[in-house]
Amino acid sequence: MEDAKERRPAITFSPQKLTLLALAAAALAYPWMFTLPFERRFMIVVLLYAMLAQAWNILGGYTGQVSLGHVVFFGIGAYTSTLLHLKLGLTPWIGMIAGGVAATLVSQVIGYPSFRLKGHYFVIATIVLAEIVHVLFRNWDWAGGALGLSIPPRPESFANFQFFTTKLPYYYISLALLAIVLATTAYLERSKAGYYFRAIKEDPDAARSLGINITNYKMLAMAISAFFTGVGGAFYAQFVLYIDPDNVFGFKVSVLIMLVAVVGGIGTLWGPVLGAFILIPLSEFTRVLLGGAGRALDLLVYGILIMLVAVFEPRGLWALGGRIKTWRRGK
Repeated sequence: MEDAKERRPAITFSPQKLTLLALAAAALAYPWMFTLPFERRFMIVVLLYAMLAQAWNILGGYTGQVSLGHVVFFGIGAYTSTLLHLKLGLTPWIGMIAGGVAATLVSQVIGYPSFRLKGHYFVIATIVLAEIVHVLFRNWDWAGGALGLSIPPRPESFANFQFFTTKLPYYYISLALLAIVLATTAYLERSKAGYYFRAIKEDPDAARSLGINITNYKMLAMAISAFFTGVGGAFYAQFVLYIDPDNVFGFKVSVLIMLVAVVGGIGTLWGPVLGAFILIPLSEFTRVLLGGAGRALDLLVYGILIMLVAVFEPRGLWALGGRIKTWRRGK
């Protein structure tokens, strides 16, 4: 008995697991270390865009279908949750799931004809579809039209999804949403569907010759991506308590979601998270430090970053970090 206990292997953690545990501990402790409303709101926005970029990454990074129309799913999620709350009195928690489901259904309607297009034609089609939906909601009076919708304040509670005295619940909800998307992506990376996604991205003709139903797996990738983007839109609506077509269907939202993933590293698990922690602070701090005069400065910085990434490491900053680590080992 004693010999068996002595032979029992000791529990060890790899550097990757230790790093992950340290990051998780830091994320959980952040709102207790930084208690000001701006500091918490800032991190909520970062976590939200990390989630949205990772959702986009499932379609654009792993499957290779670059979309500039993901704002459609974001806006559909926001409006579905808000309308169900205002018209039917449903709790925002149900509205969040319904927003994701509605975004998924819309993705399947627009995905099948869009996937008949390739390359830049697919990208153009997603832009056009986003603009069409934007115009429709601007002129849809039942959904608030151009004026948008306001969510009335209700008693502060977890059930009502409204918190006024502290941003702490919003922070942990956004952190949980990001964790769910990361866990889903990690599972997809090791699943048959994930291998098929990457095969479709690398060589669609070869994937088709191996018997992979390319259209079906593209539709699956879009469904997963749209669901999480819709959930993110529903969370955003409840967080700001006001939405309008320009805010939730604006083209800039689509571009920012894509840029976060591209700069961080598409087709990777942690690249979009890294991109969010770089691009969102740049946007927030230029807005705060320079006010209205600095609204275009973040776009200038985005452009410079994109050019640098394209020149030195087209796979993103996450891959650049891997190259530096490899170079140091070789040295």
